[in-house]
Amino acid sequence: MNAFMGEMTRPEPSRAYRWLVLLFISLAQGGNYYIYDSINPLERIFIDKLGFSATAFGWLNASYSVAAVLTLLIGGIIIDRIGTKKALTFFAVLCLAGALLTAARGNVPLMIAGRTVLGLGAESMIVAVTVALAKWFKGKELSFAFGINLTIARLASVAADNSPTWAKGAFYPQGAAGEPNWQNPLFIAVAAGVLAVICSLGYWILETRAEGRYALGKGGSVDKIEFGQAFRVRGLSIKKAIAKIWHALIELFRFDKSYWLVVGLCFTFYSAIFPFRTFAIDLFTNKLLAAQGGTSASEAVHLSALQQAGTLNSLLPLSAMIATPLFGLLVDKVGKRALFMMFASLLLMPVYLMMAYGHISLYLPVILMGIAFSLIPAVMWPSVAYIVDESRLGTAYALMTLIQQIGFFIMNLLIGKANDFSHAGPDNPGGYALGMWIFSILGFIGLTFAILLRKRETGPAGHGLETIKARG
Repeated sequence: MNAFMGEMTRPEPSRAYRWLVLLFISLAQGGNYYIYDSINPLERIFIDKLGFSATAFGWLNASYSVAAVLTLLIGGIIIDRIGTKKALTFFAVLCLAGALLTAARGNVPLMIAGRTVLGLGAESMIVAVTVALAKWFKGKELSFAFGINLTIARLASVAADNSPTWAKGAFYPQGAAGEPNWQNPLFIAVAAGVLAVICSLGYWILETRAEGRYALGKGGSVDKIEFGQAFRVRGLSIKKAIAKIWHALIELFRFDKSYWLVVGLCFTFYSAIFPFRTFAIDLFTNKLLAAQGGTSASEAVHLSALQQAGTLNSLLPLSAMIATPLFGLLVDKVGKRALFMMFASLLLMPVYLMMAYGHISLYLPVILMGIAFSLIPAVMWPSVAYIVDESRLGTAYALMTLIQQIGFFIMNLLIGKANDFSHAGPDNPGGYALGMWIFSILGFIGLTFAILLRKRETGPAGHGLETIKARG
């Protein structure tokens, strides 16, 4: 009782203290994002210098996705058990360990192991950051704090994509005419991991200091999938135990049809965009080189093409930073969420074929892709809250994310194998077409899901996705 009264009489943290907390956890998450995207500009260097295949390169992010699926099952439980500040630091250390393993040697199994460790730490770290934001900003500037946090994190992705420009000395330590280096850029990712750990420790100090002085929020619930109750079968017969587990699994997946259509849309869109980013810089570099002499071009031309390719790839997170809140405001005003996703699917279908066969500037299809990409977080993720009961939102979002990670795993391997099968590379830029067709097909599938969603939501079983508008 006395402890409760003491908590009630404590003041809330000052706004300046909250924003200092936001800065530390956002920089920590930015380090996480940088490590993940640090390999994007390195595919061709890995292939030429380390003997990678495109499939092996795809495994670097596919292994991350396998670890991310495991994270969704256990990461939230760890955060609940040890607390936010310890969990954030622990997962940041895992991210740093993953970066170190990846940079240690040019060995495919070791680098895949490093990316797996990164996946175990990175996804749980994002959940820990989400819990921390809720603890410090719930009932205050929570939406704005989330926006600032995401902006800082995505700026790290932009920095990673553009690292051949601002860190060209790491990529070409002997100058543009010399040989490229695969390891130095990964050491920059290690430095980003060190920053993540330092900032996580900074957050630990800030929260520890605040716990004795201020009244803090509880942090809300963590998005995780709970299997504990389902597997508590001690004392039951085998038949009853199997029946209980089966019933629990059915309940886990028992959502409205509109929810599964939204999941299908997110699966197709994210599977078409994030794995594309894995291979995009190599594609862009070789498309640009093809117009400037191809493999006979000088190393300086190769570096220039690599830098332009990084800029092109960075337009996707940049566009999301700018366009997502604008689309969110527009959708809140007019509704028509399924109609917007039909529009996004129509935008997505041709962009990959434009890259494969078109002779226009690559900026046009990338900008169109950025617009389509921005509509997912603005339209589809908020739509789940209209479809699913609040008591099941955590499970709904966690299940949605798990299914997306399965899509990332499949597509990273599939596109890598497609590029290997077609011998895509500087000598054969047309070899990327097969992978672009695969991505384009996802656009057609997305359009199908969007049409089915609109049909359902304009019918008697709708949840208001086409009609609900923001008040005021």
